[in-house]
Amino acid sequence: MAAECPGKFMRLGDPEFYEFLKEHDKELLQFNDEDIDEDVTTDVEDAATDVEDADLQVPEKGNIIAVRSLTRAFRTACHYGDDGGDNSSTKFSIMSSSVFNKIMLFVLSEMDAILRKLLKLPRSGGKKETIMDLMNTKHWKNYNHLVKSYLGNALHVLNQMTDMEMISFTLRRLKYSSIFLAAFPSLLRKYIKVALHFWATDGGALPVVSFLFLRELCIRLGSDCLDECFRGIYKAYVLNCQCINAVKLQHLQFLGNCVIDLFGVDVPTAYQHAFVFIRQLAMILRDALNTKTKEAFRKVYEWKFINCLELWTGAICAHSSEADFSPPAYPLTQIISGVARLVPTMRYFPLRLRCVKTLNRIAAATSTFMPVSMLLLDMLEMKELNRHPTGGVGKAVDLRTILKVSKPTLKTRAFQEACVFSVAVELPEHLAQWSYSVAFFELSFIPLVRLRSFCKSTNVERFRKEMRQLIHQIEASSEFTNERCMPISFLPNDLAAMSFLEDEKKSEASPLSQYVLTLRQRAQQRNDMLTESSVLVGEHSSVFGKKISESDEVDDAWNEEGASVFNSSWLPGGDSKTKKPKEIKQKKKKRKMEEHNTVAVDEDVVEELVLSSDEEESASDTLSAGEDDNEKLVPTRHQSKKQKPPTNISKT
Repeated sequence: MAAECPGKFMRLGDPEFYEFLKEHDKELLQFNDEDIDEDVTTDVEDAATDVEDADLQVPEKGNIIAVRSLTRAFRTACHYGDDGGDNSSTKFSIMSSSVFNKIMLFVLSEMDAILRKLLKLPRSGGKKETIMDLMNTKHWKNYNHLVKSYLGNALHVLNQMTDMEMISFTLRRLKYSSIFLAAFPSLLRKYIKVALHFWATDGGALPVVSFLFLRELCIRLGSDCLDECFRGIYKAYVLNCQCINAVKLQHLQFLGNCVIDLFGVDVPTAYQHAFVFIRQLAMILRDALNTKTKEAFRKVYEWKFINCLELWTGAICAHSSEADFSPPAYPLTQIISGVARLVPTMRYFPLRLRCVKTLNRIAAATSTFMPVSMLLLDMLEMKELNRHPTGGVGKAVDLRTILKVSKPTLKTRAFQEACVFSVAVELPEHLAQWSYSVAFFELSFIPLVRLRSFCKSTNVERFRKEMRQLIHQIEASSEFTNERCMPISFLPNDLAAMSFLEDEKKSEASPLSQYVLTLRQRAQQRNDMLTESSVLVGEHSSVFGKKISESDEVDDAWNEEGASVFNSSWLPGGDSKTKKPKEIKQKKKKRKMEEHNTVAVDEDVVEELVLSSDEEESASDTLSAGEDDNEKLVPTRHQSKKQKPPTNISKT
């Protein structure tokens, strides 16, 4: 029968094509009718049967034939629907959703254990050195193609998936096999990019799973991926922090906590990147100080720059005990102080307040004095807070989500209250850190004088009452410290002064510290009222342990979840119906961005340098007249894009 096939082919087909096959690939002509019948009948049912047989043979007997068959099935499932795919494997050329789900669930759940058994590796864990030593063995030469096929095909299907839960489960299982990426640098770089992309998304557990995958890579592979992961996660953070609203605030805090935690994997390497990126911020600020143009100011007074400052503040506070990460604290504080004084007007009160908060955090983490009180008292003495609010009550102002306020908001009662109460919270936060120092009386003298002056100058009774209460607490803390200073004989510059009132400081026994606790609770209640909605991923969702758990106690739960995840009709390369959730999410994101842009048009425009002084009125009116005109024209411009042109237009 086989001998008759070429003749039949010549009679039924093209003789020239037959000669071409005979010259280049004779194996394609060596077939018979029995082979054709067998290939035709083995479709979906045979593929499912092979997966079930592999389920029994592979884990128990380590059958290499079953492993190779399973690898081919996995490759076909991952590449199903691709244009110009490999059609040499006809056995799995027909795929259904049930077969796809069986193959994906079994391979992702069992392949790591199968490969480790074939390569004589421990059941879990390992370092880069383990793979480097393995690459010189006979086992690796025989089975490395199976490892590469598994990782490469899994990466391919990750780029095709649209369901968040399916992606999360796949990454969760691939995390156990991340050590094998040490042998494939090109695949490692691609996995890092994919994981960073999923980490930056705001949806369910996927950002957490993606970050854990990246963290596993950094711990297991070390220097092979540290630099790329550190640079990549910082750039991804910068791309996602360019605008802030009440909904995105906590997600951004989660992303920042992830970056800080990843830097803790290798602090010396993280310091090298911190030095480069902080230096970039310093150069942007220096350019603004030298040129003093709107464009230069805009680069500083934007969310991207401010969020980067807060990110490095959090990194220094988290790793301040590490000797390798303490040097960037000084240049960072200089940059923050320069940003706070760049445009000292009342409209940038929210931005200056954020700078003060970051300085307070660095001071608390490094036990270093920061001249924060002068910044706060200067803000408190601006003339806008001593005027009667001509703009009415106004809406509540959330200072956490803005960097600049509009001129109408500046004249409202709500904004004035937010400013005064913010100073009344941050100033005791600063002074409470030094209420246990022998020099607290001298340190608090100037703030007390200026606070008393504010109480005399303000016409608002509630402001006066708030500041008098703060003055009383500062005076009580001064008496608290002075009473304990009487019996001592050392000077403030002696080393013994470092341990002065150390026990009282740990227990927060000073009156000012107790007052700060009350202020924090009140501020938290105010922020909760201002928050319009909540998010799934909270502020403290990225607090991870430094040790990796080697146990697989939760594997059963994940397998059950995988069975529920891979229980849909989705297939790679499907029709457009599978892309509806992604399209809906993109539309929602676009709508949110449009709503935010309409609100933030006035916030992102930086004026010329205008001091908040008595001469400001005449100067600011002339300098900002053009800006006000532009702000009025912005809604008209957006509206004109939406208007349809008239159907009948006269030639005139």
